[in-house]
Amino acid sequence: MGQKTNPTGLRLGIIRGWDSNWYAEEGAADNVKEDHTLRTYLQNRLRSAGLSRIIIERTPKRVLLTLLTSRPGVIIGRGGEEVEKLREELKKFTKKEVQINISEIKRPEVDASLVAQNIGQQLEARISFRRAMKSAIASAMRMGAKGIKVKCSGRLGGAEMARTEQYKEGRVPLHTLRAEIDYHNHTAQTIYGSIGISVWIFKGEIIGDVDLTPAALTSKQDKQAPADKRRSGGRRGERRKRTGGQGRGRKQ
Repeated sequence: MGQKTNPTGLRLGIIRGWDSNWYAEEGAADNVKEDHTLRTYLQNRLRSAGLSRIIIERTPKRVLLTLLTSRPGVIIGRGGEEVEKLREELKKFTKKEVQINISEIKRPEVDASLVAQNIGQQLEARISFRRAMKSAIASAMRMGAKGIKVKCSGRLGGAEMARTEQYKEGRVPLHTLRAEIDYHNHTAQTIYGSIGISVWIFKGEIIGDVDLTPAALTSKQDKQAPADKRRSGGRRGERRKRTGGQGRGRKQ
């Protein structure tokens, strides 16, 4: 089941909270449609701002948007001009007061959405797909990810027939519900056609009670742990250190 289900939806309510947080006895369908409209508009409007995730909260007279981005300065603008302009634009969709909170992502290399967008931009710039995928994997592992898997599907390299290629490093336990798997799917529009990009990033296991509120997510982004130190060379590297740089079967 873990191989065929969206990792985000599989973990909702267990270790991950919802991106839309509100309750409505009437007009729920209109709110869902409005949420979709807001997300689509923001993703197109802030395409260059490194937008990863949009969390929507509602009250009877107000809409609260939390934007998780790697480039908050692009959204805020000089003196807050851009964010004020954005707030006025969003009022036309909701007919309500709009409040915008911006949370910075300190390590974009281990955010699946930003990694997928970055690979997509490189493919659209006609950079080799293998180079883009391997570079993203190396950056994520260097910044402390426990494992990462990247898959690209389409006319890779301009080939006549579409195919799928994927690269993986570390562990990505899709069946383990306590495993924090960040997943995103992105579509790159190249001159050869659409290329689908899927990214899975394993950040570690969460044990114990989890706070699923949007405020907890924001504070988690602000207090991200520093990158884990990787073991150079794996087991072979450790063996070389113990033997003073000599390999197996060699005597000093």
